[in-house]
Amino acid sequence: MSSAATARPARPVYPFVAIVGQEEMRRTLILTAIDPAIGGVMIMGHRGTGKSTAVRALAEVMPPLIAVEGCPFHCAPGTTVGLCEYCTNEGSARTVEMQVPVVDLPLGATEDRVAGTLDIEQALAHGRRRFEPGVLARANRGFLYIDEVNLLEDHLIDLLLDVAASGVNTVEREGISVRHPAHFSLIGSGNPEEGELRPQLLDRFGLGATIETEREPALRVEIIRRRLAFDADPSGFVAHWAADTATLRNRIGAAQRYLPEVVVPEPALSTIAALTSTLALDGHRGDLTLARAARAHAAFEHRPTVTIEDLRSVAPLALRHRLRTDPFTLDTPSDTVETTFDRIVPG
Repeated sequence: MSSAATARPARPVYPFVAIVGQEEMRRTLILTAIDPAIGGVMIMGHRGTGKSTAVRALAEVMPPLIAVEGCPFHCAPGTTVGLCEYCTNEGSARTVEMQVPVVDLPLGATEDRVAGTLDIEQALAHGRRRFEPGVLARANRGFLYIDEVNLLEDHLIDLLLDVAASGVNTVEREGISVRHPAHFSLIGSGNPEEGELRPQLLDRFGLGATIETEREPALRVEIIRRRLAFDADPSGFVAHWAADTATLRNRIGAAQRYLPEVVVPEPALSTIAALTSTLALDGHRGDLTLARAARAHAAFEHRPTVTIEDLRSVAPLALRHRLRTDPFTLDTPSDTVETTFDRIVPG
């Protein structure tokens, strides 16, 4: 019997659009899906609040990718920049449509499993470079998800951040090297009770979402009802939400296409600079992230120009995880950003 005949069908994933509440988390993921240049998302919250469910469901609401057939890194066709060796030297003229990859990085993963491995014996004996792609290769043009990122080893975090910033993964051993494209949005989640993240690491995530357990009884009832319905009939539950999933997928696709046309006017740039300056943020990563997130928000709402309301909606998501901690204030980081915004832009 063939392996295809014995393979089990993949279990349906809980639909993104069926998640109850957690508006902030869903918004950050949608904005990052519209513009990967935002720089990924850090989601902090209690266990069992839907963090992993939301991330793994993201692929279903993303427009499909068009990739070069046979490429292990699913490079984009029709481009001459940032291609892998296969596409540069042998590339196929044929293309395939595929789902945007959402790849989990296990906490116990080794550096070889993350970056990929080179077979040195093959290279020395036969003069051929044999490369076994790793997690970074599978995540190219998609999302790399790290649950409990605050427990990940520092050297792996440094590797991931370097590759995410450059878009290229380089593996070197014994003077032999392989490079391949690795453009991905990094999504991390964690529980603040298990340790804080380094400020330098937090700053490298574009947006930050803070989620809490829903306290409203009616919402808790709806969470239970939907989850039980999904467990009882996963395929039927997914089919029930298929129309809403398609609507969101089409809206994200439209926003991606519209994004280059959205303008950030001078008054919006001045507001961004005044806000980040007043908050005494270090560096300029927060300014750029806020501008990009506001553009993505405007594109999602199909507005040609970023407005003050776009900035107001995304400012806490883009800035609060970059604030210096003040032990003498009772204000939350969100309160600080919102209060400062209202002082700069009254009304």
